[in-house]
Amino acid sequence: ELDQMIDEILLASRLGTIKAPQLEEAVDLLALAAEEGARCDDCLVEGEPVTVRGDRRLLGRMIRNLLENAKRHGAPPTNVVVRGDGNRAVIEVMDGGQGVPEAERERVFTPFYRLAGDTEGAGLGLALVQQIARLHGGEATVAPKAGHPSCFQVSLPKLAAANA
Repeated sequence: ELDQMIDEILLASRLGTIKAPQLEEAVDLLALAAEEGARCDDCLVEGEPVTVRGDRRLLGRMIRNLLENAKRHGAPPTNVVVRGDGNRAVIEVMDGGQGVPEAERERVFTPFYRLAGDTEGAGLGLALVQQIARLHGGEATVAPKAGHPSCFQVSLPKLAAANA
C-alpha cells in the first residue's frame, strides 16, 4: 500500500508539471476499458469503439483508478460503458454502491480528500483521474443515473475518424 501511495504521489506531482501528454497515439477506449476490466472480478465492459488521442498508459491508469475506486468504495457489480456523444468520448464507471453525496461530488477529486468515515487509500485515486482527464482535454465528474447512484463519468475529445 505504501508503494502504491508513493507511486500515486509521484504521478500526481509529475502530472501537475506537464501541459500535454508526452506520448500521444490513437487509443480505442473500449479496448482499453476491456483490458482494465479483465483485471477485475464482477466487471462488465460494454459500449462502442471510440478513439481518442492521448497517452495510452495514462488513460489506462485513469480507467484502472475508477475501477479500483468502485471496488474499494462501492459494491458489485461494476459496469463500464464507453460511448461517443457528438465530438466527445464518454466513459462511465458504475457500481452497486450508494454513490457520493451531492455536497461532496466536486470535492472527491481534490488530492488527499476522503469521504467521512473512509479509512482506505490516500485520497489520490480520483484526483489522478481528474488530472489525467484534464491533461487530455477532458473532465471527470460524479454523474449518478437512474438505477446507478454510484456513477463516475469521464468525457474526452473524440478523435475524428479521418485522423484515427
